[in-house]
Amino acid sequence: MQNSIEGHVVLITGAARGMGAEHVRGLIAHGAKVVATDVLDDEGRALADELGDAVVYTRLDVTDEQQWRDAVAFAESTFGPVQHLVNNAGIVMFGSIEELSPEDWQRTLDINLTGVWLGMHTVVPSIKRAGGGSIVNVSSTAGIQGYGNLGAYVASKWGIRGLTKTAALELGPEGIRVNLIHPGPIRTPMIAGLSEDLAAAQPIARIGEPEEVTAMLLFLIADATYSTGHEFIIDGGAVVGQVLDTINEQ
Repeated sequence: MQNSIEGHVVLITGAARGMGAEHVRGLIAHGAKVVATDVLDDEGRALADELGDAVVYTRLDVTDEQQWRDAVAFAESTFGPVQHLVNNAGIVMFGSIEELSPEDWQRTLDINLTGVWLGMHTVVPSIKRAGGGSIVNVSSTAGIQGYGNLGAYVASKWGIRGLTKTAALELGPEGIRVNLIHPGPIRTPMIAGLSEDLAAAQPIARIGEPEEVTAMLLFLIADATYSTGHEFIIDGGAVVGQVLDTINEQ
């Protein structure tokens, strides 16, 4: 990081564990004040207690507009207007197009896509009051390519791409940058139990670590001052293609 985020107020969703918790640690290490939100109250409060006065926790179901408004009011009364929003919360539901229930389809879109829209819808006025800032939405490599048995997840993550670009167009004149991160396989509870072989055919043949995504997030918030509406991939080269371990003989 070249630019300081000392004293900047950041609201982040899905912050209680995994990538979200690592993002909180990285942000406060660089001087930010963080409003960490989640529905995992015990883990969220424990994180805030661990990290001290620069972090506060509040419950936020990202599908609930009133909870969003309450979270913004809490942030402003605690630290001041929000300067950066990180839409990190997300779930994954496995099931083929034929087998996945309509309820699981809708729940995935409600959290992963509508939750991102509600976040921007309710937090943007606060960012304007702060004099500008940035939004980082978290998609996935599932927002770049298809995955079998993940139709709802893939649809939601592709949707975030278009929403991010639209927001960048609308909010650029207001001094608000909007960018997107596409993580690949990252060592978080979301992929717990999946084989390490998941990344075996990537150019960088390992599972990524949460702090590697945090480094990208910090760059986008602090240093990517001439980037908006863009997509930043951190996936070990997963979407580039597969490394073949056999050579075709002549």
